[in-house]
Amino acid sequence: MNKNILVSVLLVASILCAASFVSAADYSGLSVRVNGELIPMGHQLPTVNAGDSVTVQVKFTYNPTLGADDSDNIKVKLTLEGEDDDTVVSTSSFDVEDGKKYIKTLTFKAPSDLDKDSLSDDFALTLEIGDDEVELGDLHVQRTSYEVEVKSILTSSTLSTGTSVPVQVVLKNIGYNDVEDLYVTASIAELGVEKKVYFGDLVNVEYVCEDDCDDEENRVVGTIYLDIPYNAKSGVYTLDVEVTSDDSENTASKQVTVENSVSDIALKSGNSLVLLNPTSKLVVYTVSYQGSNVAVVIPAQSSQTVPIEVPASGDYKFDVSVFSGETLLSTVNFTGTAEPQTTSPVLVLTVILAIVFLVLLVVLVVLITKKPQKAEEFGESYY
Repeated sequence: MNKNILVSVLLVASILCAASFVSAADYSGLSVRVNGELIPMGHQLPTVNAGDSVTVQVKFTYNPTLGADDSDNIKVKLTLEGEDDDTVVSTSSFDVEDGKKYIKTLTFKAPSDLDKDSLSDDFALTLEIGDDEVELGDLHVQRTSYEVEVKSILTSSTLSTGTSVPVQVVLKNIGYNDVEDLYVTASIAELGVEKKVYFGDLVNVEYVCEDDCDDEENRVVGTIYLDIPYNAKSGVYTLDVEVTSDDSENTASKQVTVENSVSDIALKSGNSLVLLNPTSKLVVYTVSYQGSNVAVVIPAQSSQTVPIEVPASGDYKFDVSVFSGETLLSTVNFTGTAEPQTTSPVLVLTVILAIVFLVLLVVLVVLITKKPQKAEEFGESYY
């Protein structure tokens, strides 16, 4: 007897619960699935991660005997209350017929705008079918276990070749857990430029500082310096920033413009090679040709001329290569014909005249400087 009474009470409670779940009388047999899971009447909605896609399937039967007047332009709408803005998704308008069953599926993104000091939060989810409204309950949203967000990439939009460019990266831990041993890699793949820097650890948003924890933050700012090659071509490139730890990985990118005001760092001038250093640092080039290597040191923002040895006679053709370390920067071709040196008749006559002039000059000097000998004086004696 008591058992039958208990069953009856439970049955009545289930009916009342269902009645509270379906607040309107126009539709019957309502069932809701969230991410494929059937949610019994009045039960808690599943937990999802911030930013995840949430799929809600609504199934119902239109029953005009319960008071429905209009079957035109029906919509199914979901409203999720957010911290800042509500998320609203809706089907297009459709018509319903007496006693027919309908299934509608809607998808929305779980909010990412959780309270800045909370690891999780609850958001009220409301279902509307036509003019009828059903409160489905609270959707529990919690932060992803490990996630570091790139808040900003700060650098000049125009980068000059041959310079060291600072790239400031701002990171924030928006995940559920602390993040340890965080590394950031900045790169411009098309230029072969890449540098990796250690950024340390980040605590989660609920961390409360107690004693001696001034350096424990959920946000960090760091600067990475990228050396833009002086032989890079002018154009638009993609600057990538990759954030990695043992448990997470995230990327962000920014478009930058590279300007190269120097077309080539090596120029031919006669039988010499003019090397340019357009950078703000001292550079060491290696000039290589015909089996010989010459090291050339050039101060910042200056140039230097390097003589190139060519054959004394005959035709010649060879390349002169300029390296920085093992990187080939420029190749200049030396081609020409070396004429053997011949004696010019004019030059011979000039030399002869010069010799005659010198001889005459010497004779003249000798004649002028020579003293005449005194004549002997003879006297007569008379006795």
